[in-house]
Amino acid sequence: MHSGDVAYRDKDGFYFIVDRTKDMIIRGGMNVYSREFEEVLMKNPAISLAAVIGIPDEKLGEEIKAFVVLKEAVNVEPDILISWAKENLAVYKYPRIIEIVKELPLSATGKVLKKELRKNKL
Repeated sequence: MHSGDVAYRDKDGFYFIVDRTKDMIIRGGMNVYSREFEEVLMKNPAISLAAVIGIPDEKLGEEIKAFVVLKEAVNVEPDILISWAKENLAVYKYPRIIEIVKELPLSATGKVLKKELRKNKL
């Protein structure tokens, strides 16, 4: 069965969905899962919502770009968020580009429309 999901099976035989294949980023030959970034970014107290995509890069194939919506009355620079992400993710995984936006495109069910982010790159 091909669902488009990326999953792994643990030693007890349980399956865990990691991400969607279309959302996987290949940065310098390493597979990076956008969902992992988003979960880490959402732990930052300044961030309300986050979405991560791969953008074309001449040297690495794809570079990691995060779009974040800050919580109300919070003001933080992208460089501070990048430094924070660098401390909380592996060196090849942290997003080198963070763009702060007022809102993200959402579906009727509240899911971030990454296709729109890729198309428009806001």
